[in-house]
Amino acid sequence: MGVNYDAEVESFEWTIPDSYTITSVVADHAEEFGDRVAVRFLNEDGDREERTYADIRDDTNRFANGLEASGVGKGDRIMHLFPRHPDAFAVQLGALATGSLLVPCSSMLRSKDIEFRANDCNATSIVVHESLTDMVEPILDETPLERVIVLDGTEADLHGENWTTATDVMADESADYDGPELTADDPMTINYTSGTTGQPKPVLHKHRWQYCFNRINAPYWWGVDEETDLEDELLWATTGTGWAKWFWSPVGVGLTTGATQLIYDGAFEPETFLEILEEESVTKLCSVPTQYRMFANADLEAYDVQLNDTLSAGEPLNREPIERIRDAWGVTPRDGYGQTETVALVTNYPGIDIKSGSMGKPTPGVGATIIDVDDEEEVETGEIGEIAVPVDSPAIFDGYYEKPELDEQKLSGDYYRTGDLASADEDGYFFFEGRADDIIISSGYRIGPFEVEDALVSHDAVAEAAVVDSPHEERGNVVKAYVILSEDYESSDELKDEIQAFMKEETAPYKYPRRIEFTDELPKTSSGKIRRVELREQEQEKHNL
Repeated sequence: MGVNYDAEVESFEWTIPDSYTITSVVADHAEEFGDRVAVRFLNEDGDREERTYADIRDDTNRFANGLEASGVGKGDRIMHLFPRHPDAFAVQLGALATGSLLVPCSSMLRSKDIEFRANDCNATSIVVHESLTDMVEPILDETPLERVIVLDGTEADLHGENWTTATDVMADESADYDGPELTADDPMTINYTSGTTGQPKPVLHKHRWQYCFNRINAPYWWGVDEETDLEDELLWATTGTGWAKWFWSPVGVGLTTGATQLIYDGAFEPETFLEILEEESVTKLCSVPTQYRMFANADLEAYDVQLNDTLSAGEPLNREPIERIRDAWGVTPRDGYGQTETVALVTNYPGIDIKSGSMGKPTPGVGATIIDVDDEEEVETGEIGEIAVPVDSPAIFDGYYEKPELDEQKLSGDYYRTGDLASADEDGYFFFEGRADDIIISSGYRIGPFEVEDALVSHDAVAEAAVVDSPHEERGNVVKAYVILSEDYESSDELKDEIQAFMKEETAPYKYPRRIEFTDELPKTSSGKIRRVELREQEQEKHNL
């Protein structure tokens, strides 16, 4: 599939059906092709299960009936905390069918994070996997949580009278459900941001969010449209159930289009994932840059994969793994950019001529642009500005849950500002430059950290790098690089000099890191994004500021 970009931009129109909900879409799929496998589930113990669209519809209704019988109703907030699971969709859709709002949580969080979210959105129920109940039990008395439902639980996993199992909730319930009438404008989820700066924020989305994914992410990123023969495709997004990315791809593309998708519950091991790609004949893979970088270090030619698309999201993907995978498999990883608050705003759409380091072009219908960091004027070609979207675009969120002060900050102007910096070239390609908070100003020059980091990791000695500003008496700030070394390299002043000389050839001279510090790890959020704010704070402390 190839996209005629200019024609798509010119002809795009939003027509969101009033009755659109993800639960109604899955019910329609079950009616039309109920025996099609929706989920092929594997885990690291070798267990294998499948769920058809009819299975998901029926279990969705059973779970919704059980929730309603236990007192759950429209507008309630239901948290969930479970790993990738064959019944994940049924649990999520069952909660949504009651008119409740889902509050996804990652198993990488800690008890204090669960406590914060429960109190912040006043959640009254949580569905938790039996392996994660230790994260929930200690904080129940400090939260409004009244109801704990244990997935894969037994009597031994119940720690109070308000605890029950998902099996008991669904037991003897009907596979038909006559719940509240929901529309595209009914609230659906509260997805908390990953918190690269400050406390996580409660991002509210309505059911139309999933329609937007079907309309934007599916054709302009995944390459799935009405002409795609879904019988020949197997989609695999490696995300977990607690992230907005789960709703971007497994729900927002996989379920909405009626595709078959693979879910694997197991720790990331490059060789294991590569074996799964080969053995399961996955055709479309969506992974994160860290995983692609680790794939690139493996013997890719040894795997007979059937991939026709590879997609990357979460943070920009460096040139080296893109080129390595393209040379080995004949498919070029395509970046897509968006946020918890949005759909895919910028993509390397199917058929695009990919430019190394570019996140692609703005997706049709969204209205993404680059504006000045200090006003709402669009910047000139080549200038660094902030990625922004008109506040009336259907492709962005519906505000922060019960946080009018945040809505006023972010949604009161003509644009929603993403907080991410980019520049655009003469062909309209966007290039990521870093977070607005991450921009480095040195001797009057504005420097985006990603370009420097991208060049750094192309040096054989550099496995990973993060770049921040470091206070300097004469220049105001200089570029400081925190570097994790590759195996077989040891830190030394000579290696610093070598890397600096290399960087002066790879980037404009004013961008090279005048300071380099070797480290064993970088501070990251639970979703794997580098917390440059911590590194900046370290620099401030070192220089007594």
